[in-house]
Amino acid sequence: MLLAGFFFAIMNVCVKLVTHLPTLEVVLFRSLFSFVVTYYYLRKNNIPVFGNNIPVLTMRGIAGCLGLIGSFYTLQHIPLASAVTINYLSPFFTAILGIFIVKQKIRSIQFLYFAISIFGVFLLKGFDFRITTLDLTIGLGAALFAGLAYNMISKSKGSEHPLVVIFYFPLLTIPIVGIYSIFHWKTPIGIDWLYLLLIGITAQVAQYYMTLSYQSANLSKVASLNYLGVIYAFGFGYIFFEEAFDSKTLLAIVIIAIGVILNILHNNAQQVSVIKTK
Repeated sequence: MLLAGFFFAIMNVCVKLVTHLPTLEVVLFRSLFSFVVTYYYLRKNNIPVFGNNIPVLTMRGIAGCLGLIGSFYTLQHIPLASAVTINYLSPFFTAILGIFIVKQKIRSIQFLYFAISIFGVFLLKGFDFRITTLDLTIGLGAALFAGLAYNMISKSKGSEHPLVVIFYFPLLTIPIVGIYSIFHWKTPIGIDWLYLLLIGITAQVAQYYMTLSYQSANLSKVASLNYLGVIYAFGFGYIFFEEAFDSKTLLAIVIIAIGVILNILHNNAQQVSVIKTK
């Protein structure tokens, strides 16, 4: 999980280093890399490309596309640590949407955790004048669509191969962002190509290590480590972009992280309890 967080952090830095390129164009390059790699492994293992439950997979692809666009937009337009923190609100939206989509139960205490993080978001917006209302809205929208995508993944569990679920993301993202990019194309220059390649490579490597971590260890031991990505973001933001935060902004980010981590630990404790009773 530490390696996954590190490679995701490198990806975030590379996204921010190409701020001069349109967000949807960056998403296009990220999607093309994922498409080629995933399609190769699908064909190599003789796995049917389009799966069984096309409506669910289509919704997963669209939600993932919108979530990634919003995530990359915030990375390009607001301080790195703030963008990463806002994007990490997706577990809350996953839990709330799960009530209606996969009939998942949510305990009242989790709404308290949600309120803590939302309070932190309002503080962050009020204390950091580099974040506009539009930036915050897009960031929260990205977390919302990420939560929807995770629910669609959960809904397809058992009926679809993981590679098929992954494949629907670039399959639907490329046409959506590709059409926009045709009319708003800005040709990458020089080292931009290296950054775009690194975005694709680091994202794939990070997803691999994250999956390996969840498959190899207890969720409660590794899930909270994912939020060390915020620490990576602080460090890389300071080193590469000279981003600094005052004590009030830091407090807001800590409050958001506390609410999210408490929610994750609560979910993991519930899962362990269910497993033990079985």
